[in-house]
Amino acid sequence: MSERILALDFGGTKLSAAVTESAVFTTVDSPPRWHAHGRRRSPPDASAETDISMMIALGEELLDGAAPAAVGISFGGPVDFPAGMVRLSHHVPGWEAVPLQQQIEVAFGAPARVDNDANVAALGEWRFGAGRGVADLLYVTVSTGVGGGWILGGRPFRGHAGMAGEIGHTVVDPQGPVCLCGKRGCVERLASGPYMAADLAARRGDRTALTGVMVAELAAAGDPDAAAILARGARGLGVGIGNAANLINPWRVVLGGGITKSGAAWWSGVRAAAAETALPEVQFDIVPAFFTDDAPLWGAVALVEDLVRGG
Repeated sequence: MSERILALDFGGTKLSAAVTESAVFTTVDSPPRWHAHGRRRSPPDASAETDISMMIALGEELLDGAAPAAVGISFGGPVDFPAGMVRLSHHVPGWEAVPLQQQIEVAFGAPARVDNDANVAALGEWRFGAGRGVADLLYVTVSTGVGGGWILGGRPFRGHAGMAGEIGHTVVDPQGPVCLCGKRGCVERLASGPYMAADLAARRGDRTALTGVMVAELAAAGDPDAAAILARGARGLGVGIGNAANLINPWRVVLGGGITKSGAAWWSGVRAAAAETALPEVQFDIVPAFFTDDAPLWGAVALVEDLVRGG
């Protein structure tokens, strides 16, 4: 049997894949390494069909003729983990009730598992990265959207219907702007990259295409509007984390995703708001993800660990 593991990450705007060896599970004292790694940008008119086709082609390219022992899959949206089915995507059409696990198993001739990207990233950081040695952990990804994943008692916690961890759609400002979910003042509506970029463009009357990274760069350069929007996002995220800490009491909160590269002021704002919101007796630290963009891929590897080991 092949000892190679294929990891796939279906993001909102990009597709990532990587290949590693099963020996990674016995060598976690040193940083794990990829055998091969690649990314593709989803086209503007992406659909479930186009993304699956592109991902299969990317995986085949990285495997270079080898057959994987297992395929771990991270998906940027709600997933029915026991059924191996994607419920939907908030960013790409056509993903309603897609049996992604089955399709990938057929494509690669290997067992597969799929889970929500935040759940998977939480598992990756706990198994290989910033959460190693911690029994209770909350992972939050802050990028195209905002999502969360829990490790409780050393095991993934998905909730009754697999929807635990949706910190992005917890309300932190009931009078705030309307989120795509229909509620006002969600963490995602305030803190995610596309929403911050849209708010800055609207405030300035600027039709130039902006991104969350550009908002952070403009804030660092002294743009007061960009700084205000970035600070509002950091505070919204921090309040959401503080509320989650009061409820579940994690040992550590790990933050990943592109917006976490927004600089020291952003990190200070998140930590300050979280500490202000949490009870004084609720103690936790907030740290950056070890793998940054690759946390979902390493989690996808960990997701199929027992399949590779025959457990």
